[in-house]
Amino acid sequence: MAAGRHRGLPVPGGRACAAGGAVMADSAEEGLYSRQLYVLGAGARRVSGAAVLVSGLRGTGAQVATALVLAGTGRVVLHDRGEASVADRAQQFLLRESDIGQNRAEASRRALAELNPRVAVVAYTGELSEAFLTSFQQSPFTAQAHVVVLTESPLEEQIRIGNFCHAQGIYFIVADAKGLAGQLFCDFGEHFIVNDPAEGEPVCAAVKHISKGNPGIVTCVGMEGSRGHLFSDGDLVTFSGVEGMTELNDQEPVPVRVMDAFRLKIGDTRSFSPYCCRGLVSQVRLPQVHSYKPLSQALVEPKIQVSNPEELPRSRSLHAAFRALHAFREEQGRLPRPRALADAERVLELAWSLAMQPGALDEDVVRAFASVSAGDLCPVAAVVGAVAAQEALKAITGKFLPLDQWLYFDALECLTVEGVTQLTEEDCVPRGSRYDGQIAVFGAAFQELLGRQKYLVVGAGAIGCELLKNFAMMGLAAGPEGDLTVTDMDTVALSNLHRQLLYRSADIAKPKSVVAAAAVRRMNPDVRVTARQDQVGPATEMLYGDDFFRHLDGVASALDTLEARAYLESCCSRSLTPLLDAGTEGPRGNVLAMVPHLTKLLAPAAAPEDVTFPLCTLRYFPHTIQHTLQWARDEFEGLFQLPAEHVNRFMVDPAFPEQLPTGKAVEVLEQVRRILQERPRDWQDCVRWACRHWQSCYHDAIIQLLHTFPPEHEVRPGVPFWTWDKTCPHPLVFDPDNDTHLEYIMAAAHLFAQSHKIPPCSDRASVQTVLRTVVLPPFVPQEGFQMHLAEEQEEVPADGERLEELTRDLEQQRQELIRGEEAQVPLMEPIHFEKDNDIHIDFITAASNLRAESYSIPAASRLMSKRITGRIVPAIITTTAAVAGLACLELYKLVWGCRDLSCYRNSNFSLSDCLLLRFQPLPSSVYWYCGREWSCWDRLEMRAVSADGEEMTVQNILDWMQRTHGLTVTVLLHGFTVLYDSGENEGIRALMRKQRLSATLEDAGEPQQRVLKLDYVCEEEDAEAEVTRPPLMCFLP
Repeated sequence: MAAGRHRGLPVPGGRACAAGGAVMADSAEEGLYSRQLYVLGAGARRVSGAAVLVSGLRGTGAQVATALVLAGTGRVVLHDRGEASVADRAQQFLLRESDIGQNRAEASRRALAELNPRVAVVAYTGELSEAFLTSFQQSPFTAQAHVVVLTESPLEEQIRIGNFCHAQGIYFIVADAKGLAGQLFCDFGEHFIVNDPAEGEPVCAAVKHISKGNPGIVTCVGMEGSRGHLFSDGDLVTFSGVEGMTELNDQEPVPVRVMDAFRLKIGDTRSFSPYCCRGLVSQVRLPQVHSYKPLSQALVEPKIQVSNPEELPRSRSLHAAFRALHAFREEQGRLPRPRALADAERVLELAWSLAMQPGALDEDVVRAFASVSAGDLCPVAAVVGAVAAQEALKAITGKFLPLDQWLYFDALECLTVEGVTQLTEEDCVPRGSRYDGQIAVFGAAFQELLGRQKYLVVGAGAIGCELLKNFAMMGLAAGPEGDLTVTDMDTVALSNLHRQLLYRSADIAKPKSVVAAAAVRRMNPDVRVTARQDQVGPATEMLYGDDFFRHLDGVASALDTLEARAYLESCCSRSLTPLLDAGTEGPRGNVLAMVPHLTKLLAPAAAPEDVTFPLCTLRYFPHTIQHTLQWARDEFEGLFQLPAEHVNRFMVDPAFPEQLPTGKAVEVLEQVRRILQERPRDWQDCVRWACRHWQSCYHDAIIQLLHTFPPEHEVRPGVPFWTWDKTCPHPLVFDPDNDTHLEYIMAAAHLFAQSHKIPPCSDRASVQTVLRTVVLPPFVPQEGFQMHLAEEQEEVPADGERLEELTRDLEQQRQELIRGEEAQVPLMEPIHFEKDNDIHIDFITAASNLRAESYSIPAASRLMSKRITGRIVPAIITTTAAVAGLACLELYKLVWGCRDLSCYRNSNFSLSDCLLLRFQPLPSSVYWYCGREWSCWDRLEMRAVSADGEEMTVQNILDWMQRTHGLTVTVLLHGFTVLYDSGENEGIRALMRKQRLSATLEDAGEPQQRVLKLDYVCEEEDAEAEVTRPPLMCFLP
């Protein structure tokens, strides 16, 4: 049974219940928000029924409002009484040059309304009075939740509005970004219910047996492949669908104790009926109640959330610093001047006067914060705004644990970078530029340096869009010598629109990189951006080789596969190019900085386990929803893709089966003949075909299986054949009035019609009429039917005569079709599975759930089926915005040319529980080779050009290694191509030594390259030890 295996469908993101999954109101919304639905779960339904007021439309407010609009919030009210200025454009990405002088809320409303037509975006420019807030709460828009977010308000206004919201049951958030620091506060009232505090769907498992005893032992199998359950000690569970021991069904939740990967202990089951079969055990997450203090009270009694206790003193100092900043502004009517020592000292004095605990103030933190508090940085606004938007979504959905109650974030380590420490007040004075907010922190000379950067962004998806937005605001590559290249081979899809802010519905099917580059130019016309549509990989090394990477100042990775990210990391390490690597999954994200000769090389991330299923399990003995989904996925390919490809190939080249083994050729030609015989004339024929195929899969095949292995069948006396891992199925009876049956017919007939180029029909009533006329002949099981339980047994025996007969018959049919007036070229349309195609997912869901019903497996929702089959990674705009902001903070350090490891930060965060970990990267690793210490970044570099200007031979390379490094090379390789091997005979060695490098590689079929990375083995090595060597880099003429 284990011999034939099939690649399975892993569940992205970990825990999942096959029977669970969020649902949306309609398929259009599901298509748009599907990735977000996997993050927010059932609470996502409430988003479209919520109203949020965002006050302050500079950088942080713009980020909050954008995230909420993209997420599909029902109504977003924008409030700002100020006019857009040139300096706003350092972080306010919604504004265009023509908006300068106009009200920020009005200008932002126009841009946000384009982002998501489903959201009502309203601008308000009056005072935030109690009357207005009352009208906001009682507006004609019937909101399930009201949230107020303040981003630019003075402290007095924050307290006034906070008290009102607390009293009126309005969820209240303060989000503020100043210079290199940010502040977040949440008050969700005295009785806020968190419906689901954790990520993902609750854990589920299929019950296989339950013992009678105290405790009862539950044997179960997980819903992810054939692995064990994912329960933990103390989890509360309920049972459903249990036959026999029915007393467990619909009981109150009971705790479990984990015995091993397949067994759980529950309570006393001695008085229950004996277990018979089937059942589902499901985790229950009980709602939690949280209580919050109003801002006026929380200011003086702050509850600050930190990732670890060591961060608390710093966060308390920032808490005092933000309060002192409000006091300074009240006193002076302005923010502290950048780098003005007197102003920073005054903020420190005020902070001491406001400190709650004597001696608990870090003066250096307060001074550093105050010295750049007048600055406006897009990356900081992105991080703070993204976290604030996620907190608003928590208030709306009841999903995830909200912030309790204060959070402080800072990147003040940027001020310790060499060059930044020497800035003066004069360096940071405003220039009347759009970058004044950034100049206030890093100075005018740095802005010119940013403009000269040459960067590559690989990937224009969710993270790529956020990076490009930030780069435009920062002015990266906005100078005469700058160059920003973005490459992505994908096109814009509907599901991209809820989290990739550079795209609109009119951009669907257009190249992402082209649309993204155009959006960057609109945000900042000075950015010199180039769009490419290439994949960066081995196939494009002629375009993106070492030479290309060595001329870059840095690379930003915004890729969504571990394999692609690992390849890009290898390119950057080989060419000594800095790399910023960013990744997300649901509410979690990470940023890694790779700096040549400073940080450790990025270790390849562990790829998700590639689950495989035995073929006999998929065909005869499924027991999880993953099995039935993989079966349905194989059905799709076997019905609508491969047959069409074979028919089309036969019509063009009838001799192509000769290239296959005889047995395989017979199988393919039998398939071609069957397809040609089944060619439908119209839509009604497609419906009849779908009905016959339904009968074959869900009735006849099961009848045959039960005839071969009856329910009472025994492997040997007393040992039943049908056990927990072989669930005994039951045949289904077709019913045109059954919704799942009809959904299967509609989808299968549609795809069959499409593959045969016949116009499909979506009229369910007419399809039911046709179905009622279909007569399905009774099925008679075959005696002696052979079931293939291993892949090796499925080889079709070679039959030369049969092959000749099929070839003759099909050639005659081919000629008749070619002569026929109705012949089309190609004859059929192969259909490749697309996870975002509704009809494809309709077929997979119905086909899988019907098979699941036959085997008593809990059905999966359409959304869950789509996620598992499409291998979709959950995603949400808030996470991508935060991860891009954190990456850009590291870019500041790279642009400065920082060589101090202590200034850099890697980041891991989880927005689901508001945890952010920023830590120093590991230093570059070292190793010993041939008596000396080497860094992981070291390499042997040689210009492979001889004295006469010609390319060196292999002998020249060997001599250079001996002369320069004292190494006697015994084996020289380029990848898998052997350039020299001392173990060969003298004749072959002589030929190898005379060869020029490029000639040897050309003979091996390798593409031409100007920079070669060579591996080698030397006599001086310890033959018994595992050896790490510095690579040999050869630069060809």
